[in-house]
Amino acid sequence: MILPFLTIASSEGRGRGVYTTAPIDAGTIIEVAPVIVLDAQQRSHVEKTLLYDYIFEWGDDLSQAAVALGYVSIYNHSKNPNCKYEMDFEFQTISIVTLTSIKIGEELFINYNAEEGTDPSWFKAI
Repeated sequence: MILPFLTIASSEGRGRGVYTTAPIDAGTIIEVAPVIVLDAQQRSHVEKTLLYDYIFEWGDDLSQAAVALGYVSIYNHSKNPNCKYEMDFEFQTISIVTLTSIKIGEELFINYNAEEGTDPSWFKAI
């Protein structure tokens, strides 16, 4: 499920990003995306490819990885995001939820560390 007012467009200095064409209230689930789960061996192979930057650690012990479908891998990183992601290991989905109210035309960001205020060294901070 991807809400119909989400769109992908160019994001200056970051390639593509996810934007909204309608205002969104804080606390809104804007996307629920299925994932493809990779076991630890498959993950080790994918980590040697370009897909490494697009997978999520997965499972209770985080030894697996997940490739998220939908727009999930297109949301850009921010250490002060306006959205968060939530993983559901049982149903194999990742949901995107707004943390703040979002204005028309605003880009949507998540923190890929899943911890507000932290910033992984391999992302360019914005």
